[in-house]
Amino acid sequence: MKKSLLIFSALLLGVNASAQKVEFEEYTLDNGLHVILHQDKSAPVVVTSVLYHVGAKDENPERTGFAHFFEHLLFEGTKNIERGDWFKIVTANGGQNNAYTSDDKTYYYEVFPSNNLELGLWMESERLLHPVINQVGVNTQNEVVKEEKRLRMDNQPYGQLFGQVKKNLFKKHPYRWETIGSMEHLDAATLDEFLDFNHKYYVPNNAVLVVAGDIEIDQAKAWIQQYFGVIPRGKEVVRNFEKEDPITTEIRAEYQDPNIQIPMLVQAYRTPSMKTRDARVLDMISAVLSGGKSSRLYKKIVDEKKMALELASFSFSQEDYGIYFIYGLPMQGFTLQDLVKEIDEEIVKLQTELISEKDYQKLQNIFEKRYVDSNSDIEDLADNLATYYKLYGDVNLINTNIDIYRSITREEIREVAKKYLNTNQRLILDYIPEKNANN
Repeated sequence: MKKSLLIFSALLLGVNASAQKVEFEEYTLDNGLHVILHQDKSAPVVVTSVLYHVGAKDENPERTGFAHFFEHLLFEGTKNIERGDWFKIVTANGGQNNAYTSDDKTYYYEVFPSNNLELGLWMESERLLHPVINQVGVNTQNEVVKEEKRLRMDNQPYGQLFGQVKKNLFKKHPYRWETIGSMEHLDAATLDEFLDFNHKYYVPNNAVLVVAGDIEIDQAKAWIQQYFGVIPRGKEVVRNFEKEDPITTEIRAEYQDPNIQIPMLVQAYRTPSMKTRDARVLDMISAVLSGGKSSRLYKKIVDEKKMALELASFSFSQEDYGIYFIYGLPMQGFTLQDLVKEIDEEIVKLQTELISEKDYQKLQNIFEKRYVDSNSDIEDLADNLATYYKLYGDVNLINTNIDIYRSITREEIREVAKKYLNTNQRLILDYIPEKNANN
């Protein structure tokens, strides 16, 4: 009976996964703008989004922070949208909007009632064709970005953690600096430099437009041609980033944070591009080690031995490289080195022993659920469509990426752990409270 129930559950999973298939249509305008349309009439809403293939890695090392700065700057206004009116227009028409920047991309989107699709398309075409970039806007957003940095990093406990890891793991590739960049670099930048950045990267052939939701395909295509088709093609963006040398000796580093009282241990490993199969295997390794309270690291170090207040790991994969993080906050009476010892024991087990069939099935269930959840929201689905096309080079991964996870074997999990999670290939960062010179 138990076996029959398991088979029945597996069949249900297969049905659910199939039901989640995302239908889409894609094409490219003459100016190089790629367009992806997804019709979903389950709710009267529509998402208009544009992903620009520009992130912090595309910046001049002496002008870091430009990509993130533009995320703010391009809400200032356009030739036909007065300064300060962008958010008023969106709100007045029942919509919401947002944007974000990473090392690899900048993403803008609006969510409107479906009868305002034309408005969303016009606004995004305005951002691309008619942005107003002047000294007033630059000065205004400079202060906004500085305040964001103070709140999220400078005055935030563990706010410098990611930056410290990046600068130690990357010496040549532009992943070595923080996405928010340097305030000194932004202060020193001229208006012409901002204009040049916009001219180089904010071009239709460096972008993908996604329209998802309650749409009529033919009408959407007509409006897209009307508003985006007239935008001139830009020069092709050429990238040729310097490759990192392999890490062959353990890196030791320390950072003193005045905003914390509890030290943090960080173990970090440089890993391959998110486009690789190994990156997916590392996602699974992360779930084995710290995916919930029954995971190996949490159960052993936090629950049973009570050596840590918190402990987790995750695989942060990007277009060119990734970072595998393990971090922990020790309980009083235990040191950062105590945590290193316990963590290393579990990694060695993963490198030398196959995970059990039971744990493997649990892992598969976790990733099936993630797959279903990742496309259940129309905003996330639009983001996924754009990202799979522009960063992975295959929009249909929105449907097939789960098949890669399904095909990963227990043996691969062991071998990938052996390949990347070695003591001579890692950073050990002691992230500690600031030392009082008077003590």
